[in-house]
Amino acid sequence: MFVLPSELTHKQARACLQMLVQGLRQHKVPEVVVDASALQHFDSSALAVLLEFRRECLAMGQRFSIQGLAPKLADLAALYGIAELLPAA
Repeated sequence: MFVLPSELTHKQARACLQMLVQGLRQHKVPEVVVDASALQHFDSSALAVLLEFRRECLAMGQRFSIQGLAPKLADLAALYGIAELLPAA
């Protein structure tokens, strides 16, 4: 399982994505689950990180899902029309 930090804004986005992708390359599993339950402070960069990480997972033939997505972040994903790209685990 991949765990998001408590804060994921533009400032942390690049480092967070690099950490996730590095972990993905080290741990080959058929299904990747991202635990977003610790995420409390975020902006739209959190969605960008999740979408790019999803793309990396799919490129490696792995399924992708998220658990514990904050309602406000889920609402933001729906507003942007990308909610279906971030399936719940």
